[in-house]
Amino acid sequence: MITREEIVQTVDGLSQSELERLAQFLEFIKYQSRISTIPAFDEDQLAALYSESAQEDRELAQEGMPEYALALAHEDAG
Repeated sequence: MITREEIVQTVDGLSQSELERLAQFLEFIKYQSRISTIPAFDEDQLAALYSESAQEDRELAQEGMPEYALALAHEDAG
């Protein structure tokens, strides 16, 4: 197993261009660790939420249909 001291010694011996490449690689490693901690979605839960929302949308649309029909009739008459 490599020690922190060995890593520091190796980094101390790098050229400027090697340090820049190392910095890019370290940023990539940090990015990967952030991506791996994003929780996965539960597809069953999402499907249930979608279904619930769809039902609400249908009910709201039905409630608004009489007013919509009146507005259309008024527009046609106008």
